Amino acid sequence: MKELSVNHLIGIKHITKSDIDLIFETADQFKEVINRPIKKVPSLRDVTIANIFFENSTRTKLSFELAQKRLSADVISFSAAQSSVKKGETLIDTVNNILSMKVDMVVMRHSSPGAAHFLSQNISASVVNAGDGAHEHPTQALLDSFTIREKLGDVGGKKIVIVGDILHSRVALSNIFALKMQGAEVKVCGPKTLIPKYIESLGVTVEPNLRKALEWADVANMLRVQNERLDVSYFPTTREYTQQYSVTKELLDSLNKEIVIMHPGPINRGVEITSDVADSQQSVILEQVENGVAVRMAVIYLLASKIKN
Repeated sequence: MKELSVNHLIGIKHITKSDIDLIFETADQFKEVINRPIKKVPSLRDVTIANIFFENSTRTKLSFELAQKRLSADVISFSAAQSSVKKGETLIDTVNNILSMKVDMVVMRHSSPGAAHFLSQNISASVVNAGDGAHEHPTQALLDSFTIREKLGDVGGKKIVIVGDILHSRVALSNIFALKMQGAEVKVCGPKTLIPKYIESLGVTVEPNLRKALEWADVANMLRVQNERLDVSYFPTTREYTQQYSVTKELLDSLNKEIVIMHPGPINRGVEITSDVADSQQSVILEQVENGVAVRMAVIYLLASKIKN
């Protein structure tokens, strides 16, 4: 059996193109499973997984929990979003307490970049990064690529524009790594203040004009403006942002082609996209949610296979 080259999923830049292909092949099989009348498989009956979320999360947490239950794993969830756990020592203490319950895998979201890597160096369990600050969110990037592959046949050679708050987005960074690794062309579009200075060193071009970006693209991945991460004002008003960077049905219909609209959620309807775009035939937002369960099942299953071996 083929296996992953890594024991943890910390970030896209730590894995290979072969790892991505293996995750997608496995996710294809699990997608078939979750569309059956009986949606469970007994694959991980003897595996215990702890979900440790130091930041608020609804969709990612539910998606991971559902993926784990579909695989018949034992699941314990620990929400530390309201706790004062912020520093490395306390993080290790918290996790060690959970590991003393004989946990095999930890899925963690944390506000500090590098927290998942730090954890993987200090505990024996397998670690899956469910988002670390503004650094990476690998499973989101994988499910986004999986959705593009499903919709357009392949990621290689496709033109993807990521629109919005690139500076604070772990989704953008992981997506750039994943898309480039699979041979896609990537542009970013957004206010100059929300585009990192180093972005072109990642092999990405900047297109400040939304219409030009959409005319170029096969896929537009629309990011939420992360107000909770904005410690200063990066643009004058939300209204002005919306006028320049919101995708409306009128704008989409005026293009000379159909493009795929994605969004990692949660959506600020009427800000980055309008409701009629979010609910349109061109949107694959609900497919992303469904694919998220299959891709996370694949990641957990493949990592757990390495634990068993």
